[in-house]
Formats: sequence, structure tokens, C-alpha cells
Amino acid sequence: MNSLRSGLTHAYHQGNSVLAGRSAPSDHKSANSQDPLSLVKVPPRRSGRFPKTASSQILPLIEIDRNSGAPLHRQVYDAYRAAIYRGDLRPGQRVSSSRVLADEIRISRAPVLEAYAQLLAEGYFESRGGVGTFIAHSLPEQLTSANRHVKTLSGLRAVSRGSSLYSPCNVASINRTCGAFVVHQPAFDQFPFNIWSDLAARHSRNPHASALQHVSPLGLERVRSEICAYLRGARAVQCDPGQIMIVSGSQQALDITVRVLLDPGCQVFLEEPGYSLQRSILQAAGCRLVPVPVDQEGMNIGLAMDRGLRARAAFVTPSHQYPLGWTMSATRRLHLLTWAQTTGAWIVEDDCGSEYRYDGSPIRSVQGMDANSRVIYIGTFSKALFPSLRVGYVVIPHDLVERFCAVRFAMDIFPPYLYQEVLADFMSQGHFGRHIRKMRKLYGERRKVLVANLHGVFGDMLEVHGAEAGMHITVTLPGGHRDTEIAVKAFHSGIGLLPLSPFYWKGPARHGFLLGFGSAPVDQIPAAVGAMRALLG
Repeated sequence: MNSLRSGLTHAYHQGNSVLAGRSAPSDHKSANSQDPLSLVKVPPRRSGRFPKTASSQILPLIEIDRNSGAPLHRQVYDAYRAAIYRGDLRPGQRVSSSRVLADEIRISRAPVLEAYAQLLAEGYFESRGGVGTFIAHSLPEQLTSANRHVKTLSGLRAVSRGSSLYSPCNVASINRTCGAFVVHQPAFDQFPFNIWSDLAARHSRNPHASALQHVSPLGLERVRSEICAYLRGARAVQCDPGQIMIVSGSQQALDITVRVLLDPGCQVFLEEPGYSLQRSILQAAGCRLVPVPVDQEGMNIGLAMDRGLRARAAFVTPSHQYPLGWTMSATRRLHLLTWAQTTGAWIVEDDCGSEYRYDGSPIRSVQGMDANSRVIYIGTFSKALFPSLRVGYVVIPHDLVERFCAVRFAMDIFPPYLYQEVLADFMSQGHFGRHIRKMRKLYGERRKVLVANLHGVFGDMLEVHGAEAGMHITVTLPGGHRDTEIAVKAFHSGIGLLPLSPFYWKGPARHGFLLGFGSAPVDQIPAAVGAMRALLG
């Protein structure tokens, strides 16, 4: 882990030293090109420590006014003092040397030395012999707090109405991991970080200028080719590299897809219960949401058709329905495709959890059964590798590729370079396939132990759903239990119980929990199940 962190930090600092212009995309040059800029060599790091540079010192914004009646040393003094009071400079931060600051603001060194002496004398600075000058630790917190409330004009602050339609983001809750049942968290200790960091370091040391400057809105062809080969073999997806777009996780994939396919006022079918962040994107786009019930066979599209409901698109998670975990049956998949073809609608297939299936043979993707190019297929590496990787992909019908590229280019032009190169090597060298096979076996064992303990401790009190695939199972509670209230108690006890009821949008909600087992060692599962039983009373 430490080697990965140091390698990526080095890559970040070195990458920032290469400036790339914002001109129109041009043809990529090969590594063997005679163009001297075709390969940018970055000097290798000589040791595990970074050298101390002026960039680690604080240079506040100081505007010198030579027409002012105030002496130069007083202007420097006032600028530092104001920055400390605003909270721009914090206790313990290193102050730039007098020589560096004098150079930066183009005055002689003498006024800077005089200002520093005054700041030291008044206790704003502190000097550490042989190390440097720092903002004093002894300053009262209220003087340096960056979190003080800013006075605003009376009345409401103007923001878009659409922003209120997004689900609230509780950062503190997201960043806190709670015990054995955290959802979406893989077994980080099993990931081959040594291999990953070596690949990252290699691409950081030898970046191609063309890749640093211009990448297709679709992403690097190398990684798209590897993903294409994987999807065709493992998921029976019909695609070529030109149909694949690299995105920042499945959320960006959904956002781009909605922008391309849907107009404000369009009706869309959603799974009920379903993914709340998907719901937020669609509501913010002005779509009219039509919840369609989900049962053990997946979204019941036939029920929607019997009711005479129409929609421009249906959003589904057929491999491991989120949150209930059920797998859509072949019959329902065919019904869904028939509906899309006969009505001219789109199917957006979010194939979450497809890498891990424990009972029975792998199930073909809906996209792989589609003979009429009505499916947009979305996948991510967040669960297979690690969530902060933020690399996902969209498989786009040929006739929509240009539209997707136009929207993507307007949003963020193209995806970041480094992790695409690393992922391409990770897949082409076989590391990805080996990791998936290893984790499928590990997660299968953890799932088996969790299900056995739930049955042993709870008996028939709980119903277990979706244990055939994915990295979580769902349990539903008998009447009289409120999952959100129990989840709050569990959170304060250090147990992560994700309640089921908030995933319902309309109609009566079932109460229960999503129990992640990816990061739960087998020997910790019995105690976690016991703690959960104690919370239920």
C-alpha cells in the first residue's frame, strides 16, 4: 500500500511539471516517432523521500503598492497578518524564506526581514533553529479558523431548483467505515498493490506527450480494446473498441446517458426499489419517473405494459438487482427487449455485480441478447478493484457514439490518462483475470459463512435475498421493525447496517438491511451477526 501511495504521489508531482496546450485533438504519434516530443522522459526519483523545495513554503498573496504612503515592510506585515486572521495561513505552516518572498514580490530583502522580525516579535511567527520560520502554533484558534460563518445578504441565496432534487450527500457517513457489513467495499488487503504501483510508476516515468495532451473523448484505445475483449468473453456483450467510452465510474456513465437519450418531461421506467442516485440524476434532468415493481425475476415490465404505461427508457440492474440482489430471468429479459423494440424505447443496463456469481452458470447480459441495438450497457471497476479508482465504461450503439462523444467533450473533454494505461497493462498481463478468480472464491466463502450464520442466529425471523451473486445480500425484517432507526443505533455501535426502506420511492416499503461481505473476514462474521441480533432485540 505504501509503495502505491508513494508511486502515485510521485506521478502527480511529476505530471504537473509537464504543460500541455488546449488545442484541437490531433493524430497520436507512435513511440518510435522521430519527433523529439513523442516521448517525455521524467527523471526517476532517487530515494523514498521527496526533496524540500520552495513549493512547500507558504507564499501569501501580497500586492505591493509603491504609490502608497505605507512603507514596504508594513505592507508585507499587514498582508501576512490579514492572511492569518482570514484563516488562509494555519498554525504550523512553513513560511517562505525572506529571500524567496523578496524575489517573488520584487522588492529588496531588507523590508521583508523587517516585517518578519515584527511578526516574530508579536507572536504571529515562530522560528525553529536550522529548520525555518512557521506560523505560530500558539495563536488562538478563533483567529485562524477557516470555518467561520460568512455574513451574507438577507434573504434566500439564488440557486437552481434542480439542485434540490439531488439526494443529500453525508460526507462524514460516507467516509466512516463500520465493521463487517459495509456495502461496496472490497477486500483491500487482497488487492495486488505491488503490481499496480509498479505499473503506475512505469507510466509516470515514461509518459507519451500525445497521451498527456490529447486523448479521445472515448478514452485510450489500448484500455478500450482490453475491456472489449473482457466483455465479449465474460459477459457476451456485442461490441468493438469504438463503441466503448471510459468514464469516471457508473455515475458519470448514467449522467452522460441521460443527457443523450432524454429530454425534460420524458417518462422513464425505474426499478422499485431502486438506486437512489440514479433517481436523483433523472429527476434533476426533468424526467417523469415511473416506478415498476421488482420481484424474484427482476423488473416486471409486463405489469407496466398491462397498465398502458409508456416510457422513453427503462433503467435496470439485471445481474444483481440493486438493492434486493435478485437476478432477472431470461423470460423477463426477452420481454424487456421486445418492449424496447416495439415501442422504440431504450434499455439502460447497469451491470453491477456481474463479476461475482456463486451459484449456477454466468448469465448472459441483456445487451448480448439485443439484436436491435436498443441497450446502453454500463459497467465499473469500483467493485472488482477499488472504489476510488473511479474508472467505468459505457458500451454505446454505433449510431449514438458521436452524440455521446459530443456530450462528453462538453462535460470534461476526455478521461484522465494514467489509470487508463495502468488498467490496460493490468488486464493485458492477466492480473485482472487472476484477481477476479481469486476474489470470486474468497467472496463465495464469506457469503456462505454469512448466510449460514444468519440462518443459525435468526432462524425464520429474516428472509435472505440475492445471495447468488454480487458483494452483498439483503435481508428483510418482520413487521414492527423500522430499519432506519435500527441502522442509526448500529452506526453508533460501529456496525454498518444499510437500511432497505429508503430505496423505495413510491408505495409501501419493505424494511431490512443490505449486508456487504466483501471486506468481512470469515472469523469476524459470527460476532457481527450476533451484534446485529442484539440490536433487533
